[in-house]
Amino acid sequence: MYRIVTILMVLAMSTTFAQKVLTTQEAIQIALHRNTQLQKTEENLKIYQSDLKQSYGSLLPNVGANASWNWQKSDFPVGGTSASVDSRTYSLGANSDVVLFDGLANYKTIAKSQTNLEGAKLDVEKLRQEIVFQTLSYYYDLMNAQELVTVKEEDVKWNQKNYEIIVERNKLGAITLADVYAQQVKLGNAELELLKAKNSAETMKNDFLYYLGLDVLENYSFADPNLSAELTKHGEAVDTAYGALQTMIESALQNRPDYLSSKLALNSAEYDLGIAKSGYMPTLSNTLGIGYSNSSMKDFFKNRYYSAGLTLSLPIFSGWRTEYKVEAASVAAKTKELELNDLQREIKRSMQKNYLDLQTAYKQLEVSKKNVTAAEENRRIEEEKYSLGSTTLLNVLIANSDYTSAVTKYINAQYEYKKDKDQLQYLLGNLKSKNYE
Repeated sequence: MYRIVTILMVLAMSTTFAQKVLTTQEAIQIALHRNTQLQKTEENLKIYQSDLKQSYGSLLPNVGANASWNWQKSDFPVGGTSASVDSRTYSLGANSDVVLFDGLANYKTIAKSQTNLEGAKLDVEKLRQEIVFQTLSYYYDLMNAQELVTVKEEDVKWNQKNYEIIVERNKLGAITLADVYAQQVKLGNAELELLKAKNSAETMKNDFLYYLGLDVLENYSFADPNLSAELTKHGEAVDTAYGALQTMIESALQNRPDYLSSKLALNSAEYDLGIAKSGYMPTLSNTLGIGYSNSSMKDFFKNRYYSAGLTLSLPIFSGWRTEYKVEAASVAAKTKELELNDLQREIKRSMQKNYLDLQTAYKQLEVSKKNVTAAEENRRIEEEKYSLGSTTLLNVLIANSDYTSAVTKYINAQYEYKKDKDQLQYLLGNLKSKNYE
């Protein structure tokens, strides 16, 4: 029996020591490293980089080389006999062509590619900030749930202790058996609420591990001393800490990667329109060539030729293809402009909503903190009155229920206020992913 107990204790200790504790910083780092959508988006940057390189290539000449060998034999009659001619041709050459002018379409294509690359980088940063915010939100929800488990555990302990006191007082004949039964029911309900809270916290933990890309069967726990210290500090009023709403909106329009990316998308569409209009312009191109050709390898390099040329193409009628391209590019540019305006309105709407939510959360935090103090004092008074026989068990249970509810609301208010604060930073574009790397 002693051996079995020893083995169980060793296993329990090994499990405890093997447990990995994740802070918010570590959780964010894991999320940024393992998020597959982010990995795909970052890989797509290579396409934009290659497209920019290709755009610069349009300014450079196309260079090619060719070599050929031909053999031909002809048989024909000569008088009463036949004759044949056997010929061979060897050639080697190089040529190049370059567009000298195409209505500046090549330069606009380079500018468009640069714009698209910068926009893609901003999209990556937007996704990284979204991952940071989502990770923080999940982390807060999980920590909130874990703290509520502690509240339920304390409630069970209180009810268990109260049950033991009531049983003893019933044995002394100080209270009726009805109070014992009532406290038994209350204790059972408290244990049930604890079980529900644990199940909820465990489900949140598994969902969070899945989001991070970790094995849900691995032994992880979540605790962050910095977060705990921050939650205990009482924040400043919203307008004092962050300034006026209009100021925050202006800051968001300057910093948010999705808004900046949308502006670049409009610029790219305008470059497309310029490229389409270049179809009305003439095109001037240049060709150069050098080569060798001979029927004998012995004298192959004696026959050399050079070539040069300029070609001017004037578009006269293209079956309205150019007009179609211009119209399509114009519509696309207008669409991007409308999307930018919609995003600007959405930023203002979401900023205003979050601003109001944060003010409400701040007030809720103040009120709920005071309610905990009041509920705790009321429970203490009811307990003393019950011990003196001047109140009923029902009043004591109500007081305890009020206290548990007040603590629960205070914990919820703390995390809600913290989430709203981080959401404001996210909406402002200030949740820089590099701060968590």
